[in-house]
Amino acid sequence: MQNAQPTYVVGDIHGQLKKLVRLLHDAHIVDEHQVWQGQQTILWFIGDLVDRGPDSIAVLDLVMRLQKEAAEAGGQVGCLLGNHELLMLGAYQFGRRSTGLSSNFITKWRQNGGDRKDLARLTMQHIEWLTQLPAMASLNDHLLLHADAPLYLRYGQSIEAVNTAIRSLMRKSDALDWEELLEDFARRGAFASGEIGKEFAQRFLTTYGGTQLVHGHTPISAFKRQSPREIHHPLIYAGGQCIDIDGAMFLGGPGFLYQLPHREKE
Repeated sequence: MQNAQPTYVVGDIHGQLKKLVRLLHDAHIVDEHQVWQGQQTILWFIGDLVDRGPDSIAVLDLVMRLQKEAAEAGGQVGCLLGNHELLMLGAYQFGRRSTGLSSNFITKWRQNGGDRKDLARLTMQHIEWLTQLPAMASLNDHLLLHADAPLYLRYGQSIEAVNTAIRSLMRKSDALDWEELLEDFARRGAFASGEIGKEFAQRFLTTYGGTQLVHGHTPISAFKRQSPREIHHPLIYAGGQCIDIDGAMFLGGPGFLYQLPHREKE
């Protein structure tokens, strides 16, 4: 029997390059030169690589490079679409255009931690990579999604349908559709309301598959009312159905990698 591939997920990075590199190096996933040494390790980012931190573009460059290096070594690096990737792309594509639902795209992005210098550094390679990111994924019988929000149900009843619908939206220049998706992404805490939250989490797992739901988007420190500096582990809640991995790195949290347990399929 072969050993299972080590499988890690990591929450919202938000431009915190130094913290990310430290986490990956401590886990022996990259070497001292930030080169992949994880061999067949699987690593998934839960979204929100950018904004609110000093090194958004450098984080993108690192993740994109590691994705190639991991594939060559027999491993895997994946990344979900977060609302901050969508905010940045919306600012790039629509600029000061407004649909009337809220402020214009540039202003909305900057209010959420966007840095104008990052738009100037975006290349077509970045944009093409970002627009192909999946909104949802299945990994080791875990359902991965960025936001603890209902929005995914609006776009499809399977992982493939949701990813296809959101990618199609991002290929179009319908500012209203983009704005509505951003408004949906702004919601959070959908699985945290006692029995109602548990039932809603079960609905997600029944619809999209999996035994546990893994998300970021809402800092664990907000749920636990603790300092982000005290957060070193995920928050498991909703009767064990949900795992929050947002360590609030941009608020001073050290961040963490979470190794998903391997489940043998029958």
